[in-house]
Amino acid sequence: MNKRILLLTLGLLALPLLGFAGDAPITAAEVQTNLNFVWTLIAAFLVFIMQAGFAMVEAGFTRAKNACNIMMKNMMDFAVGSIAFWAVGFGLMFGKTNGLFGTTDFFLSGAVGNDAPWNYAFWMFQVVFAATAATIISGAVAERTKFSAYLVYSVLVSALIYPIFGGWAWGSLYHGSGWLEGLGFIDFAGSTVVHSVGGWLALAGAIVVGPRLGKFGKDGKVRPLPGHNIPIAALGVFLLWFGWYGFNPGSTTTGDSSIALIAVTTTLAGAAGAFSAMLATWFKYGKSDIGMTCNGALAGLVGITAGCANVTPISAVIIGLIAGVLVLFSVLFFDKIKIDDPVGAISVHGVCGAWGTLAAGLFDHGGFSLKVVGVQLIGIGACFAWAFIGGLVVFKLIDLVIGMRVSAEEELAGLDFSEHGASAYPDFHTVHLGSVFTSSGSGKADTK
Repeated sequence: MNKRILLLTLGLLALPLLGFAGDAPITAAEVQTNLNFVWTLIAAFLVFIMQAGFAMVEAGFTRAKNACNIMMKNMMDFAVGSIAFWAVGFGLMFGKTNGLFGTTDFFLSGAVGNDAPWNYAFWMFQVVFAATAATIISGAVAERTKFSAYLVYSVLVSALIYPIFGGWAWGSLYHGSGWLEGLGFIDFAGSTVVHSVGGWLALAGAIVVGPRLGKFGKDGKVRPLPGHNIPIAALGVFLLWFGWYGFNPGSTTTGDSSIALIAVTTTLAGAAGAFSAMLATWFKYGKSDIGMTCNGALAGLVGITAGCANVTPISAVIIGLIAGVLVLFSVLFFDKIKIDDPVGAISVHGVCGAWGTLAAGLFDHGGFSLKVVGVQLIGIGACFAWAFIGGLVVFKLIDLVIGMRVSAEEELAGLDFSEHGASAYPDFHTVHLGSVFTSSGSGKADTK
């Protein structure tokens, strides 16, 4: 009797595996397809958490009187950028191309029939990349940019500038094709497509909006304007690093064994970048600097993003070590030429993104090739020309129409109050640095 009950129970448990009413059993191919959906969406959600990381890094590296403004910008660039990318950007990037940009798939119009589910999943993965490119700019123009101007350029970046270049390098991932990828350009997860685009746009924005009041004195000296919360900035770096495991391994959009190597190279490059930046500041200043160490980790992660799937672990370490030192001297260079970047976004994303793209060719495990390196240099140059020049045009037009910069009085009061009528720390008194005034005691802000 007990044996019969046992056999009946096992039979009932086996029914789902055998299918009901004549349904065929699930095939291995169907299991793989479902896994691809799950992995791609999980990776997209990991990349989304990078928005929080960027917001925390930027807020921590800037002053308390601007923290609410920082959070609003990072919230809204994803909100307005998602709508812009859905309506226009995705089609320009992945639609059937006319040679320079896509002309189909606007408003997810290609999501029909059997292709619809993958269209939704792929769009979800791509929209978080578009948001990353847009939010990089925020840090470089922080503490002095009008919120209305920020919303306008977030839309334009997500709808036009990022997608068109992205289509040149990644268009064939869906319905399009790109001239750069046709040359053999290597940028697996976006050192150039995402990070350098954002970084060169940040450079254009920082030039147009100008430096913060008091950052550069009349004597030419660089005056420190310290961030108000380094612990929250460091926590933001940890969140960004965590999200990078969606950014790089997720770019396979396939749940298979290839993600293992990518996760390893990503980890090693980030670790090496943090280590070399720490040592570089220790040797240069006599103390290891937490802010630059954090940026070193991000520099290593940006640097490995292009070649994470086609370099060895030892190459990943070398790429990260160089990125961690490069970011320090890049930050010092931009300070020297009086371009004010409060969080080092230009150096981390623009400069180290270019380095990582070049490194993907230099350290390609298929062997060194001048042709491959040449194509990488073409891609780097095309990105700089498109994003920087396009950015200058966009920011100049915004400046002419609505103005990029808040008034001196609003900047001194802080954008939390002037733009949002809010305070991130209502129970604490915040003070303005005396260095923003001239030594004459006139009370006139020193804008030079």
